[in-house]
Amino acid sequence: MKRLLAATLMLASLSAFAHEPVYDQESIKVLQAHALTNVPGKKTLMLTVDYAPGQASVPHSHTGTAVAYVLQGEITSRVNDEKAITYKVGESFYEPAGSRHFESSNASQTEPAKLLVVMVLDDKAEVLTPLKQ
Repeated sequence: MKRLLAATLMLASLSAFAHEPVYDQESIKVLQAHALTNVPGKKTLMLTVDYAPGQASVPHSHTGTAVAYVLQGEITSRVNDEKAITYKVGESFYEPAGSRHFESSNASQTEPAKLLVVMVLDDKAEVLTPLKQ
């Protein structure tokens, strides 16, 4: 009986570990980048973010505005003090400039997911800035 309990606890702990997000391994591909000639000092970016099963972006902020559209799979997102929401293919969400993006992750442990993101930000700004822990 003790062995069965020990084996059950070990499997449960491995299962919990297997569902921890994998950070900093998503694939970000910039599709377009353009200076906004009518808004000096600003640029627009169009990019895709590919998540393998279980992957997530590190908690971060954006200095610019972002609009994201789910192309594949399901994405869980939590911005500022809002509750986490899982978006499906064809759904989109908006992030105002300066938002803290605490979660952006593939909602699935078995299927890939992909976002299309359009951003407007300062011309020298990075796509994202990791949040301090």
